[in-house]
Formats: sequence, C-alpha cells, structure tokens
Amino acid sequence: MGLSLVHALFLTLFLLCHQTKAEESGATRKLAAECNLFRGKWVYDASYPLYDPSSCPFIDPQFNCQKHGRSDKLYQKYRWTPFSCPLPRFNGLEFLERYRGKKIMFVGDSLSLNQFNSLACMVHAWVPKSRSTFSQRDALSKVAFEDNGLEIYLYRTAYLVDLDREKVGRVLKLDSIKNGDSWMGMDVLIFNTWHWWTHTGSAQPWDYVEVNNRLFKDMNRFVAYYKGLTTWAKWIERNINPAQTKVFFLGISPVHYQGRDWNEPAKSCMSEKQPFFGLKYPAGTPMAWVVVKKVLNRIRKPVYFLDVTTLSQYRKDAHPEGYSGVMAIDCSHWCLPGLPDTWNELLSAVLSG
Repeated sequence: MGLSLVHALFLTLFLLCHQTKAEESGATRKLAAECNLFRGKWVYDASYPLYDPSSCPFIDPQFNCQKHGRSDKLYQKYRWTPFSCPLPRFNGLEFLERYRGKKIMFVGDSLSLNQFNSLACMVHAWVPKSRSTFSQRDALSKVAFEDNGLEIYLYRTAYLVDLDREKVGRVLKLDSIKNGDSWMGMDVLIFNTWHWWTHTGSAQPWDYVEVNNRLFKDMNRFVAYYKGLTTWAKWIERNINPAQTKVFFLGISPVHYQGRDWNEPAKSCMSEKQPFFGLKYPAGTPMAWVVVKKVLNRIRKPVYFLDVTTLSQYRKDAHPEGYSGVMAIDCSHWCLPGLPDTWNELLSAVLSG
C-alpha cells in the first residue's frame, strides 16, 4: 500500500515551483497590519528578559534551561526589531485589561506548550501577587488569572488531525478532526503543527496513514502535511465565526541540529552564544513553510499567519541544548525566557492593532 508516486512528485514539484513566489509574498497576510513585523533584526537589549524564570510557576521543566545548569544568559537579552515599524514591548496590565474575561487557546504540539508557558509567565510577571491557578486534564491545560478572568489554555495535539488506535494499529487520519469541539468558544486560537510530521522509525507515533478510508504504510511527508492542513482549514471554514474568534497560525519553528544550515557544518546549537546576524539565512525557506502558505492563502475566513520562521532561524543560540533535563541534545525547543516570548510579543501587537 502506498500513495501514488506520481501524486507525491506532482505536489512536491508544485510546491517547489511556487516557493520563490511564496517567499516574495511572505508579507501578505490575512488581517494584514500596516507593516511587516516579521522582517527585521535581533539587537542586544539589557532590559530583557521579560520575566525571571525562577519566579514563574508555569514553566515546564524542560524549557527552564537555567534550572538545568545553563550558565550563560546572553540568549535572553535579544529583542526583535522590525525594519519598518516598532514592535511594542509587552505590557501585561494592558493585556489583562484587554482580555478581561476572555479565553485564549494554543492548539498544537510541544512548541505550543513552549508558547503557552511563555505567555503565562509574561502575564504573571506583571501581577505576581494576583490569584492564578494551573490545571490539567488529559490533553487540556489551563492557566487562569482569577482576578482578571483571563484564561489561557493549551490543547495538546501533535498533528491537529486525528491519531487513533485501531485494530490494525495506530492510524493517522488526514481527513478527520474529532477533537475540534474542545477548541470552540475561544476568543483567540493559535494553531501550530509540523514538528511531528518529520518523525520516522521508532520516533514515529503512527503505523498507517488514512485518507478517504484507504490505509497507506507511508506517504511523502509534505503531501501528508498538505492534506492534514487542508482538513484543518475546512474545520476553520465550518466552525469559526470571525466576529467571535480571532485565529492565528504559528509559522514553522526551525531546528538547529545541522550547522550547515548557517554555513558552519561542524556545529549544532550546542554552545552557540549568539544569533545568526546575516539578513538571508543560508538554509533558505523550509518547504513546510511553503505548504502552510498554500493552505492559508485558500482559506476564506481570516487567519493571521504569525510568520516567525525566519526570525526564529536566526536564533541558533536559544535552544535548551543539553540543559533540558529530558533530551541529551535539544535543538528544536526553546529556553524560557527566550524566543517564544517574542512570538507572544508579536501576537500581542497584532491583537492590539
């Protein structure tokens, strides 16, 4: 059983031939702002970070690099500066007032956990003595700032589409979303998925891929990603009322396992102390980014693309490296405080625009 090779080649060539055009149109976003927040540079700022990790109760231990022995703190001191307009510094009091009684949900994998922890810490730093609670049940986690009525949620799902255990084994269903009811009733939704689509071998959590009631032992991963995101896009079209819910999609979060991506082949993220300071990242635009753009450009309802890929590619210095307490080398997640705080500063800037 296998997807038609012709089909896989067709989509791959289709995406490749549109990559340059997609790169050029990267600034074109739904709910477009007046400037491109995502083209800029990292500058040293001694006033950062936005919070003390030892004072935030909401950091997952694997992201608390200082707790696990990372001694340098320079990676916490960089501020993203767009070329064409200022990025406002996060103000937690204004954010709490703007979203008093509101619900914000991150939906996705461990990068969504990274961003969820970050926003909770950013807000908490402004009201450290206010009543706040954390709760978790199955895939759903919640931080509630009770004095203001703000609730920040995380719904963990690696693929957005369904991963079910059936008689034949674990099946990734590219045309099915049964858990979407848990995403309803939110004022803001921030979706993310890609990290797990590349996993193979023992790290792959599924045995078969299902499309149109047909099982495949494997599939071109970009084809699978495209089909899964298309199913998610259809869910958005059917279930989201833009007057009630603002929807975001987080761009591809890059990894830094291979130094050839920034023209230093002998290196990885380990012991990196500075960002990449060139304007054009040598590895170029990830193919998964092109897939995301293709799907988002076809959604009729407003979805804002948090296009953090390039600015995150520059941050080879900001991973847990060997200081996660979980992985021997982690060049895919991000230390907190750190890069996800910038993702949330961008999110906040768009929400207040």
